[in-house]
Amino acid sequence: MTVKYLKAKLSLPPRRPSGAVVREFLGLILLKYRWFEPRRYGSAALDKAIEPNRIDLAPLVAHYEEHRSLCVAARTDRDFIWFSPILPNPPFPYAGSISWMTSVSSASKASWRASLAPQVAELMRLVQSPLTLAGLETDLEGKQRRRVHKSLPTEGGEFTYSTDELTVRDYSEGLPGLVWRNFYGPPFIRMFGQRLGALPAECLERFGEDIVLVQPYELPTDASTETGIARERELISLLGPECFYDHERRTLPTRRPVLDSLGQPLH
Repeated sequence: MTVKYLKAKLSLPPRRPSGAVVREFLGLILLKYRWFEPRRYGSAALDKAIEPNRIDLAPLVAHYEEHRSLCVAARTDRDFIWFSPILPNPPFPYAGSISWMTSVSSASKASWRASLAPQVAELMRLVQSPLTLAGLETDLEGKQRRRVHKSLPTEGGEFTYSTDELTVRDYSEGLPGLVWRNFYGPPFIRMFGQRLGALPAECLERFGEDIVLVQPYELPTDASTETGIARERELISLLGPECFYDHERRTLPTRRPVLDSLGQPLH
């Protein structure tokens, strides 16, 4: 049976996390939180084995430092995490991320949902992530990409084809929309300002002064439903439509976060 994925994408500041930070991150998700049992790692190919009863983080960190990327996976492709920081002299310095995938069936348990939110907040602080979006993979992809139809002239007339384009290239251009869970760090808290206080109490959770969670609905599977879409629109209207990509008009956000404070090194 095809896995319906839940995806969490932690956006990174315009700086590559150090090996020490990656080691601490791995220690939290694999040893403390136990998000999944790691069995394989690598980059393009997951061809290196992990002994689950004796998890040694050193080879994983060494791989990350050598290849500037790292994927750690379970025995099957149901669970994995992908470290994809920016490369030197990137065209889009805010595009680096850490992505975690698991089966959406995990979110059916209330205890799992409750424990996940503060864990994500802790990980965000560790890597200085200003933004984390979590929800159905199909919903995240639908908010971050749009299908466009193009045509090219040919000798026989015209060739028509379809392709995907990004709605926003990265968070410096604003937000692609609302998903199941939207964790906002300081730049976005400042951008929204007092408008956060206008949200229904059940849709807003604060983790200290530096991270807030905006959650339109209880379950990630509520995305793309009539009720879920209406709830997203309601919250966007309260937070400010100018902060979000307009999917109907296909226009970029006109209000964007100030990112001047994101250049500090990741120790």
